Amino acid sequence: MKRRLTAGGIVKHFFQGLLVLAPITITLFALYWIFNTIDNLFPKELVPAAYRIKGLGFVIVILFIILMGYLSSSFIIGRIFDLFDRLLEKTPFIRYIYTSVKDLFDAVVGEKRKFDHPVLVSIYSPDVWEIGFITQTDMHLVGMPDMVAVYVPQSYAVAGKLYVVHRTRIRPLNQVSAGEAMKFAVSGGVVNMEIGEHTESPLNSQA
Repeated sequence: MKRRLTAGGIVKHFFQGLLVLAPITITLFALYWIFNTIDNLFPKELVPAAYRIKGLGFVIVILFIILMGYLSSSFIIGRIFDLFDRLLEKTPFIRYIYTSVKDLFDAVVGEKRKFDHPVLVSIYSPDVWEIGFITQTDMHLVGMPDMVAVYVPQSYAVAGKLYVVHRTRIRPLNQVSAGEAMKFAVSGGVVNMEIGEHTESPLNSQA
């Protein structure tokens, strides 16, 4: 029995194809953009024309970053980096930009990661909860020892808000990883959170 292709069927198949191709296309485009951006960071003029191939700059930049990470772990070079770090932190105007960027990277991928304790936080109503991440477990420096700082990401955006709430309005997500919680929050809750091993909340350690 032959299936008749109606106008409604065409529209349905169009959106079904869009649903399949859009995530793949956007992902590939994002990877292509990242590759080109990193590849263009290395000045092509430093390489002889005969050796200028696509991707060479990408490889050189990645190797340079790895080299800097390796050198910074050595004692002598590490002290030089620390000296340069302190110099930038004390330079007027520049220090505000440098310290903000540095603290952001430390919070996301550094040894002092802050977004690794997902929680449910009640802000506007006792019956409404949002997914956030504890960034400070004690606000005694501003005279609020019973308050905690929680960063709440926004769905489908790179922005978010910081709230200072009482610790009783926090419910730790001890069996959800930070990555799963962030993915769930940013996606607007359309993806499922995978339950993992139980982890200790920083609030419990201060109880």
